[in-house]
Amino acid sequence: MKKLVYILLAASLLSLAACGNQGNKQNSKAGEGEQTDSLELKIESVEMKQLETISEEPVFDIVTTLGTIRVKLYSDTPKHRDNFVKLATSGFYNGLLFHRIIKNFMIQGGDPLTKDAANVAKYGTGGPGYQIEAEILPNHHHKKGALAAARKGDIANPMKESSGSQFYIVQSEAGCSHLDGEYTIFGETIDGFDVIDKIAALPTDARGLTEMPVRIVSVKLVPEVQ
Repeated sequence: MKKLVYILLAASLLSLAACGNQGNKQNSKAGEGEQTDSLELKIESVEMKQLETISEEPVFDIVTTLGTIRVKLYSDTPKHRDNFVKLATSGFYNGLLFHRIIKNFMIQGGDPLTKDAANVAKYGTGGPGYQIEAEILPNHHHKKGALAAARKGDIANPMKESSGSQFYIVQSEAGCSHLDGEYTIFGETIDGFDVIDKIAALPTDARGLTEMPVRIVSVKLVPEVQ
């Protein structure tokens, strides 16, 4: 069950860009079109030959300035898996901050606005210009290291659609268990739990920002062992 069909995904991602927006009203007026155009160009430049051979549950290294977190994506959340693969392999996540860090809860990243410190007031509102249909499954729980998609609240988002790019990694199962059934969990950490703890332990301000920025250096596909 190898060889996923990713060619159709590029077209679906481009169509999704016109269907919704990741941020709030303020964000929709501030550069969202530019982000979407950039995403389209990056998707078109991805080597399709490489993507066609990615396994159904691919493994990625999220390389941060404090160490590497290795995650495995789930095959039963294909929309989220495929979207993460596309963004990661196009370099979308490179240089982004973990902009919301809460000890005994989770660490959150994936907002393209965090590349520029001038956008600090808007951190948490950015994205690629689309949302993803929820894939909330009863067999996935907020265990330590769970990889889940951030989203807007229920009032603005009653269908619980996920952010197009923002994700969080659970640091405390006890602190996140109440989120079960509310957010799409699409992967899990298989190595680097100490890095999650190291990031979560950093002092933060009221918004969850650290004095010492923690950045995603890159998100790299781990070659499958034959």
